[in-house]
Amino acid sequence: MSELQQLIVFSGLPGSGKSTLARRLARHLSAVYLRVDSIEAALLNATGRPATVEGYAAAYALSADNLELGLCVVADCVNPLEVTRDAWAAVAAGAGCSLLNIEVVCRDPTEHRRRVETRQADSATHAGQWQPPTWAKVQAGGHEYQAWASSRIVLETTTGTPDAQFLVLLARLER
Repeated sequence: MSELQQLIVFSGLPGSGKSTLARRLARHLSAVYLRVDSIEAALLNATGRPATVEGYAAAYALSADNLELGLCVVADCVNPLEVTRDAWAAVAAGAGCSLLNIEVVCRDPTEHRRRVETRQADSATHAGQWQPPTWAKVQAGGHEYQAWASSRIVLETTTGTPDAQFLVLLARLER
């Protein structure tokens, strides 16, 4: 296993700040960045049908391919279920590398709602039919978000700038 080979999975509800932090960490580490939203958007635009498990399945396969090359992979997804978390663990185990789970949360419902309602689709990766989820969908998805049984780093992003939050993340990773 290469020293750089690691699977880092960012999880959390839409609007929590996970994509901002995941992109930044991927850039910082010169890692492969895989966003399930982007995969699902591509599938929707290609087929006209919303993805269900296909987006995650594609992300697992792409992660495995890059980990086998000895690269670090940063995955960005909601990851709401124990079964999806177990699947990421299986990808890391199959590649013989470590798994680092990072859960990003915004515990203030007013701030979380503001973020969701002001979020725009990223036209570079989400052109076409895909749209960010509404606040109602995020709330409904929150009810399906299962409690974690595995270890993870939890980052609370309600306050502070993305720059400050990234510095907190780096400090937590150095521990």
